[in-house]
Amino acid sequence: MRLRRGIAVAVVAAGGAVTTMLVGLVTNAVSESEWPGWLGWLQQHAWFSFAVLGGALVGLTVLLAALSGTQERPAEVAPQPEEGAEPPGAALVLRSLPRDTTAFTDRTAELEALVQSVRNSQEGGEALPVHVIDGMPGVGKTTFAVHAGHVLSERFPDGQLFVNLNGHTTGRPPVQATEALASLLAATGVPAQRIPVGSDLGAVTEARAAMWRSQLAGKKALLILDNAASYRQLEPLLPGGSSCLVLVTSRKRLAAYEEVVLPVEALPPEHAVDLFVRLSGRSADSLDRAVLEQLVALCGYLPLGVSLLAARLRHHPSWSAEDLHTRLVATRDRLGELRAGERAVAATFNLSYQDLAPERQHFFRCLGLYPGTDLDVFSGAALGSVSVAAAREGLDALYDAHLIDEHPGSRFRLHDLLRDYARGLAGEGGSMESVQAVQRVCAYYLAGLAVANVHIGRSGATSPEPRDGTSLIETPPIESRTAALRWLEAERANVLACIRRANDLALHELVIHMAAAMAPFLRQAGPWDQAVGLHRTAAEAARHTGNRRALADALAELGVVRRFMAAYPEAVEALNEAVTEYEAVGEKRGKADALNQVGIVWYVIADNEASARAQIDALALYRELGDRLGQANALADLGMVRRQTSRFDAAVEAQSEALSIYRELGDRYGEANSLRDLGIVHCLLGEYGPAAQRHREALDIYRELDDRVHQAYALNELGVVQRLTDDLTGAREAHTQALEYFTELGERFGRTNSIRHLGVLARLDGNVTEAIQLLGDALDSYRDLGSRGGEAASLSELGLTRGIAGELDGAIESLQRSLEILRELGDRCGEAEVLNHWGTLLHSSGDWVAAREFFEQGLRLARDIRCPLEEARALEGIGRCDLMAGERERSEELLCEALRVYRRVGAGRAADAVERLLASPAG
Repeated sequence: MRLRRGIAVAVVAAGGAVTTMLVGLVTNAVSESEWPGWLGWLQQHAWFSFAVLGGALVGLTVLLAALSGTQERPAEVAPQPEEGAEPPGAALVLRSLPRDTTAFTDRTAELEALVQSVRNSQEGGEALPVHVIDGMPGVGKTTFAVHAGHVLSERFPDGQLFVNLNGHTTGRPPVQATEALASLLAATGVPAQRIPVGSDLGAVTEARAAMWRSQLAGKKALLILDNAASYRQLEPLLPGGSSCLVLVTSRKRLAAYEEVVLPVEALPPEHAVDLFVRLSGRSADSLDRAVLEQLVALCGYLPLGVSLLAARLRHHPSWSAEDLHTRLVATRDRLGELRAGERAVAATFNLSYQDLAPERQHFFRCLGLYPGTDLDVFSGAALGSVSVAAAREGLDALYDAHLIDEHPGSRFRLHDLLRDYARGLAGEGGSMESVQAVQRVCAYYLAGLAVANVHIGRSGATSPEPRDGTSLIETPPIESRTAALRWLEAERANVLACIRRANDLALHELVIHMAAAMAPFLRQAGPWDQAVGLHRTAAEAARHTGNRRALADALAELGVVRRFMAAYPEAVEALNEAVTEYEAVGEKRGKADALNQVGIVWYVIADNEASARAQIDALALYRELGDRLGQANALADLGMVRRQTSRFDAAVEAQSEALSIYRELGDRYGEANSLRDLGIVHCLLGEYGPAAQRHREALDIYRELDDRVHQAYALNELGVVQRLTDDLTGAREAHTQALEYFTELGERFGRTNSIRHLGVLARLDGNVTEAIQLLGDALDSYRDLGSRGGEAASLSELGLTRGIAGELDGAIESLQRSLEILRELGDRCGEAEVLNHWGTLLHSSGDWVAAREFFEQGLRLARDIRCPLEEARALEGIGRCDLMAGERERSEELLCEALRVYRRVGAGRAADAVERLLASPAG
């Protein structure tokens, strides 16, 4: 049995690994124009024989654009926490057990059985089995699991986590395994951009499960999966290691293998009486034990019912146990149509409810209508249509009456049975009470989202406009980006649940506004498959209402998220439809944003003409509107298109104007990205001093922003400049540091770039075997990621390196395929590099006539696009060919010209080699 489980885990992990490779691609697409940045870099410039520029200029970006689609500049990352603040998903989230309860009573036998089982497994070095705690509603399964978790916590120092799977929660579907896995991964510190996404739910679930098991590998952690509906729901959540304890609670007897079943029954009569006495606040001597036995029998010996009864007596000092018994019997008689178990619990609920003041009764009913899972005083105030102060009093009163549970972070939650009861009471007042409660809580969340979006947006970005009246709603204090992200993460599930409920109630306008307000956060935090579902729902709601502007907004957001997921045909389709809808309603800003976004997609798939056209059209609209951030984004993306097509002057002009605007707006991310892009162009033009300066300036800003992903990209690009200026030690240090960062952060595209650059360094050091292995690994990874530019860069380097190793056929094959890709992409600089590589290969094999033809093609191309390094290499190659042909005078002239260019750009190693050739007797 254990072997079968091991095989299953391996299969899932393998499937997850494949999916995770694709996730690396998506991760780079996080930013609004990230893909264009790095892909353009690869396609445009990475083709020098030394793999001139370090791939992926742009990397991950902060998805902080406003709903309107305002584009994020390339290479931004999620907002970083303020200094000294814990980021969302920090390690302390691993201590997420609800607090232990005083209502826990003698479960000695069950607890001893569980502790002994855990002790035996740990001391015997055996894998800890899954422990399933089952029993009827209200019997205390969750209370027992939480209490056991606290008792066992010292045995599991790496964390204790609690997940409510909503297996039997009225009004809400059970939590899907893939959603639960996303929450668990985030809780263990996995960056949102690393969490696998995709349209294939099965594949995504497998990938997330594999990552989750990897996160807990070798750890001693405790996981409580509460309220499970089925084994199928919880199986992907089970850790793969043997040292983690999983406690599952369920009303069903789950069919599984290798688990220990711990049934939790109703309390023994004497224990139920003891619990009642302890919670009643009365002395045992003052109570008639015989009456107490009747009371606890009437509520079925269920801890939930006993707790409620005891609370009633405690809150009424003038009552006797006999008074309580009389009231309970009367209530049970009115509920006679219910089954025995339900009647027992409902009677205790009813007794407690009737004891509340009218305003508390209304508040309790409203809580039953809440679509979310847990709430705080602010959402409680919105539900009950009361002030925050009144909501705090109401929640405290309901807690004192045992009608609501308190959870960490001053949050509250109704037991499932109490939720059912409260919902039933609210239903007696008609459906309007439910509709109005949902409208009120959605209005509250819209107000909170409006405040949060101000803090997570970029300088100059627009945010979804708050609805009328929301500015008067009390919201939590959200005064920083860190606070905004924490609030959004804490309320994510609740907001999405409210949107689903609003959609069920056909509250289409609410759905539209809520989806728009959540869009900026979901762009940044993901998971993007969740965002896709949200924007599709919003689009359908807009179609129901005939609101074409809202439809355009939803389609634009859908297109952006589809691009992040590397679903490019779907992204183009959605964005083009958005452009059409914006045109129909005369919305110029939205049209500009959609054009900018579709231009980025065209850039990624190397349709440079379409991309440039879209960015030019977007830029014209932004200028007409006076949208400075939009202008900067369009200019920056246009600059990358120009660079990708080797139009370096135009690239510098566009990028410099973008840089000026970013500085005007105080947008540090945009400033850093433009600086780095300009550094790449300087490098292509052989201006290595300015290139290094730009990269260092960008690196300093990324360090200031604590953005390690982009620090790694800047390090890679700085390493390229160091390599081209013969500082091989500095280059190796930079690429190695970048590789460590990328590996740590799970950024696969950047990691692949670092490996390719290290492969080039290995070739320069004469380690041909190591170089071929590294470049081959990079090639495989680029192909997995779907990066044609990266594939061409690796093939170009492999061709040269295989030629050095004497693998002539393999070298020609690699160079031929690289040249085909580069010509398809329109990368003329890369094409010149491959032509020079091919000429070098033919020259070394003795075919100097054919070699000269390749060098001449490379020379014409390099001069046409003003790429001095490739010009010098072509001149040197032609000079060497002429030397072999006996044309010494012409050879020396060409070699001297190559020497001058090498010295001018600072390529000292190449210059020294030419000088030695000129000084040799043969020269």
